[in-house]
Amino acid sequence: MKSQYLAGLLLVAFGSVFVGCSKDPLENLTQEESRIYITNHDSTANFRSYSTFTISDSVAVINNNNVSRQQTDVDKAFIEAVRTQMVARGYTMVSRSSNPDVAVNVSRIYNTSTGLISYNNYWDSYGGFYDPFNYGYGGYGYYSPYSYATYTIREGALSVDVLDLKNAATSNRINGIWSGLIRGSGIFNPATAASQVQQLFNQSPYLKKNN
Repeated sequence: MKSQYLAGLLLVAFGSVFVGCSKDPLENLTQEESRIYITNHDSTANFRSYSTFTISDSVAVINNNNVSRQQTDVDKAFIEAVRTQMVARGYTMVSRSSNPDVAVNVSRIYNTSTGLISYNNYWDSYGGFYDPFNYGYGGYGYYSPYSYATYTIREGALSVDVLDLKNAATSNRINGIWSGLIRGSGIFNPATAASQVQQLFNQSPYLKKNN
């Protein structure tokens, strides 16, 4: 019985060491692994019916609903990556004055949110961080003057949108027919812009002029 008890203790100890040394998969993701690629499209759109496209030489920067246009090295890299993918899909790039069938917008989107964390629930549930009896103040209550903390989260994303200009006059509006969104870590890197955009287009085999 004693040997079984010792074996059980060793097994528990080994299991604790194993769990303690195991990696948290969420904390060990590379930047590429952390990224999420989302695409959506108008199921009624016939992408083979479009031949030409135009794309702006600057990027729309949307920062908490404030919009501006910029042309940084990152922006240029993403614009070129989108142009390359559109051409590879059989579309021809033309100027705005040439009545293109579709327009392509590239946007950087930033959203900053703030919040308030209350530690009062912690004090109520667990009695605070320490036991007052341990310091010779039995019977005393514990009060924290800083039981609230604020936090700020800034999130960035890259959006690519394809707009139908060919049928705008008929429908009396410009419809979005495809969109792609990239979220995650290290998005705004000119060195990886091409591979990121390619991921979006790889998810959309229907987006092509080629037969």
